[in-house]
Amino acid sequence: MGAAYFYHLTQRPLEATLPLLLEKSLAAGWRVAVRGTDPGRMDWLDQRLWMGPEDGFLPHGQAGGKHDALQPVLLTVQEALPNDPACLMAVDGAGVAPEEVNRLERVCILFDGHDGMALDAARGQWRALTGAGCKAQYWSEESGRWEKKAEA
Repeated sequence: MGAAYFYHLTQRPLEATLPLLLEKSLAAGWRVAVRGTDPGRMDWLDQRLWMGPEDGFLPHGQAGGKHDALQPVLLTVQEALPNDPACLMAVDGAGVAPEEVNRLERVCILFDGHDGMALDAARGQWRALTGAGCKAQYWSEESGRWEKKAEA
């Protein structure tokens, strides 16, 4: 049984935080799916991941190709997770079902702390997932480093 980790982004944007979390997940031996809501935004994230530092290459691909099942990191807007990930990272308010939290090792929900709608969506996800009995942790970088602020 996994847990949902909520990451409240206030100091660094998604494109700076996501690669760090992906590197840690890959180092743990996990395949990862990154679920978003907008195909254009996923294209943008794909480009940012390719433009990372040379010594920090993150192998990844976008869903819809013939090798989706082989991708260590798969960017998608779909509910299906063809790369059989151990970790799902939801960005931009992408939905996560309690069944996914329970089935996967970890679910990470990253949200922009400067966007009121993103905050409301994350609060709703917290209530829905914890209300369904999922374990959850809330992490904030407000102080300049990541600190766990709540656990359910």
